[in-house]
Amino acid sequence: MVLSFCGLFLYRVVVKQVFEHFFSEKNDLKLPRTLIYGTDANALSVAKALKLEVPSRFKIVGFVDKNSQNSSKRMMDLPILILKKKLPTLMRSVNAEGVIIADKSLSKEERLVIVEQCLEFNYKVYIVPLITDWENQKEISQKVKSIQIEDLLDRKPIVLDGKAISKQLKDKTILITGAAGSIGSEIVRQVLLFKPKTIIALDQAETPLHNLSLELINLGADEKIITVVADIRNKDMMNSVFKNHKPEVVFHAAAYKHVPLMEENPSQAILTNVEGTKNIADLSCMFKVKNFVMVSTDKAVNPSNVMGASKRIAEKYVQSLQLKANAERDAKSTKFITTRFGNVLGSNGSVVPLFTKQIAAGGPITITHPEIIRYFMTIPEACQLVLEAGAMGKGGEIYIFDMGKPVKIIDLARKMIKLAGFIPDQDIKIKIVGLRPGEKLYEELLNDTSKTIPTHHHKIMIAEEIQEEFEVLHDEIEELITIANFHKKDAIVSKMKKIVPEFKSMNSTYEALDK
Repeated sequence: MVLSFCGLFLYRVVVKQVFEHFFSEKNDLKLPRTLIYGTDANALSVAKALKLEVPSRFKIVGFVDKNSQNSSKRMMDLPILILKKKLPTLMRSVNAEGVIIADKSLSKEERLVIVEQCLEFNYKVYIVPLITDWENQKEISQKVKSIQIEDLLDRKPIVLDGKAISKQLKDKTILITGAAGSIGSEIVRQVLLFKPKTIIALDQAETPLHNLSLELINLGADEKIITVVADIRNKDMMNSVFKNHKPEVVFHAAAYKHVPLMEENPSQAILTNVEGTKNIADLSCMFKVKNFVMVSTDKAVNPSNVMGASKRIAEKYVQSLQLKANAERDAKSTKFITTRFGNVLGSNGSVVPLFTKQIAAGGPITITHPEIIRYFMTIPEACQLVLEAGAMGKGGEIYIFDMGKPVKIIDLARKMIKLAGFIPDQDIKIKIVGLRPGEKLYEELLNDTSKTIPTHHHKIMIAEEIQEEFEVLHDEIEELITIANFHKKDAIVSKMKKIVPEFKSMNSTYEALDK
């Protein structure tokens, strides 16, 4: 009886192992054949982690040695392949479909070259950060991810002045307007790292603000957060927020930013971007806020559209408040600081989410002009520089950021198509649809008459702009807001052009007002 039971048990174990081996072999045939670039401890850790991964995502077929420094010919019973020519040539020789870059000695420039070479031949590229000793195998395998378009930006990591930022934010009450947006929400996350007393996260968008609050609850930060659903255009409501919470620092990120929409709705651009900013700035003065940091845009420079011009007017107003405070020699007055930067990868309404959706739908990707170029930075990078500028500001500065090299949008589209595993113009078409109203071929960070002053941070400069007297500008803006409430488009834009003489409309019905 015992013998028969043992025999039956042994039979089942053998059958189970045979089936597992059979299905494992069968699944291996379906997995993408993948090389690991590197032969150091980092690469070895990645290979071991992926071998234990369930379910498996890759069939590892070898390691790539770029320097022929590894004396052995095999690791983990897999071949070590010497890189004598370009990587795609080596991949083709072993019928590999992708590569995981795990060599920690590679510079960013070397990594970018590898990625560009692989994308040219439609090979999949994966990256993994530096492995630490304490990480377990599951954590390592989860870090292996497809390379994203952000990884292809030729930008060096930012080094922040943590002490200066901490001095400004630690144990302070911080108001962040537009807190549910892509920039505002990242400012919330980054401010949290500096241990503020309270963050007032204010936005009129209920659902995104709710989603942010859920995220912060999961992070265990909900006790530090007060969420306020409110519109910056409502001065009485804003007055109540300042009176009840008494913020010491304000990050003003709330704004309408979509160029074509604001071209169609100039009154809304004025009432939010100008009057809303005026409300928050005036209340900051009234309640003795220490620092007011405004998030602006490169579209405010020599503006060609309503949105950019509305942001330039907002910039001029907060600068005039600083000029007024300086004239009054008020040592306790609010320091007004403006930060101006270009396009942010992945922000709401930017080209990357749009292209991602268009690729997922099978195309086409729509581009307004084959020669259009833009400066890009990542959301975290932009917000880090906002915090840094806010901490270094003495008041009245417009800080501009080093945006790196300009990117041709059509090249960005092609890279995104390749990253998704498709062939541009074959699997996914690219369609040129023409420039939108108010759109430029390229953006600027400086007015023609501006000069820049360097700061201690090599990625941040100060733009020297002509500042205007508060009394005159205040009256002009009050008149503009009154006109905006009547929703007469031409009258609004005409007044904007008077306040911002360099505002010249492009591809827009408002071009007639420039003649």
